[in-house]
Amino acid sequence: MTTDTPFSAHEAVGEPFDAASMQHAREMSWAALHGIRERMRPGITEQEARIEAADVFRQLGMERLWHPVIIRIGPNTTKTYRERSEPVRLGDNDIYFIDLGLVFNGHEGDVGDTFVVGHAPEMQACADAARDLFRATAEAWRSRGLTGEALYAFAEQQAEAMGWRLNHEIKGHRVSDFPHSVHKAGDLGEYGERPSSGLWILEIQISHPTEPYGAFYEDLLTRD
Repeated sequence: MTTDTPFSAHEAVGEPFDAASMQHAREMSWAALHGIRERMRPGITEQEARIEAADVFRQLGMERLWHPVIIRIGPNTTKTYRERSEPVRLGDNDIYFIDLGLVFNGHEGDVGDTFVVGHAPEMQACADAARDLFRATAEAWRSRGLTGEALYAFAEQQAEAMGWRLNHEIKGHRVSDFPHSVHKAGDLGEYGERPSSGLWILEIQISHPTEPYGAFYEDLLTRD
């Protein structure tokens, strides 16, 4: 993976920053997410899933969390990270998403994806749509040189055309060597420049227009 040279304070990094370490954190974070996915089963609560996630993190050698583990089930999949979940257990035919912010080798990974258990084709369509919308938006960034603001305008138009509602409160953010927060970069969806490769997380959260469920997908924006 290559990383563009940061050209503004919004893309500042620390001295330890290394593009290869960012890629490693990304890969290990995805491994952790799928390790948690393997433990998800009907009847489990969000809190129980978070407890079991700690075992996955230990096995992978995670250094620390940089944001709390977020696992949303059923109707809670429409909520943002700031909102409190309602008590719920994963049903036999249900939807859930996992959102992780983990640190490996001093660098931040941030990944999220949505999955369905049992037979729930409409929920599966929602999960698939979140991934498709992410891919289309990321490709628009690669091919058109869009700014962060334009990326989310594009995502909104695409979501509507696909029959889903985009959550406007979720607008992506910076990552880097830990902690990225010292740079106070702001949201990707409010960034008026073209975001560089390997520094920004594109977040997509959608919901069904009438039913109480949604889907989430996020990953690092990279040229490849």
